Amino acid sequence: MDMTVSDELSPVLRQASEMEQRGEIREAIDLLTEANRRRQDGEIERALVHLRREGGRATPVVAPAHPQSITVDPRGGPLFEVDPGDLTVASIQEGFAVSGCVLVRGLVPVDRARRLAAGMDAALDAYDAATSGSGPVDHAWYDPRPMPDRTAAGLPDDVHREFLRGRGALWTADSPRMLFELFELIDDLGLGSLMTELLGERPLLSGIKGTMRRVPPDVEVEGRWHQDGAFLGEQVGALNIWVTLSRCGRDAPGLDIVPKRIDHVVTDAEARFDWSLSDAAVLEAAGGTPIVRPEFEIGDALLFDQLLVHRTGASPGMVHERHAIESWFFSPSAYPIGQLPILY
Repeated sequence: MDMTVSDELSPVLRQASEMEQRGEIREAIDLLTEANRRRQDGEIERALVHLRREGGRATPVVAPAHPQSITVDPRGGPLFEVDPGDLTVASIQEGFAVSGCVLVRGLVPVDRARRLAAGMDAALDAYDAATSGSGPVDHAWYDPRPMPDRTAAGLPDDVHREFLRGRGALWTADSPRMLFELFELIDDLGLGSLMTELLGERPLLSGIKGTMRRVPPDVEVEGRWHQDGAFLGEQVGALNIWVTLSRCGRDAPGLDIVPKRIDHVVTDAEARFDWSLSDAAVLEAAGGTPIVRPEFEIGDALLFDQLLVHRTGASPGMVHERHAIESWFFSPSAYPIGQLPILY
């Protein structure tokens, strides 16, 4: 959906379009966000996707603000936990230093997490309807747009979307309603200001790494150990907010984690993929720190950056799917190539 001025646009959409033409993209986003809070509307949500993509593309690279670096605490594991009320920049940095991540129990209220899970199901259903031609598609739930950083590599968008869907996943940016709900969640939980202080700059969301995942119990995990820095780069300013929208880690796939700060990207010539790590390399990197598979409750969150060694944690006998949404945010001055910046 292009934000062009026409008589067919509602007054608020027309006003936002005129703001965009004047370069007032943040102001236009604020206008449409407030309008959508008053009355949820798919056309407004689609326009917000357009504005956030255009704003991300136009965000200038600025001099890094030099956020505090993360040191390594030799204690390692177990997982560093904080209550939502104690989540601060200092606690995130301490958690990263001790266990490479921070576990926040109950970050998202259960009722809201369940609504987000239902929204994820609606978005996946809309994708299935669009690709199969089995019925009308509600474009508030699914409205794919070109992923230019991916097509530049000569690989069509639909190939990537089909691959993701085969693993129960969908880019959050492909669902205008879910992208709106994500940013509402970030604002309501106070995570925006927290990320800005942590990273030293107001961050950008990644359109490629922002993903909703409905993981089946029989998901393949062999050869999937990794650090995201293997393909994002070691020196990016990053924060991933991973929120589980269903119970997992016992009878539904969770996460296997090396609860230790590793200050570099581990290389492994024996790995299955060029971005992955073998079991042997993971054990060596762990250095005696036990691998953990937390039991997550609905609304729990794990915060980590590009250096955490982890994988999807699944075992034979699991019977339930796992709903989760992960959102990678990056500093504009250290934004990785090919990630489709989306304005926050």
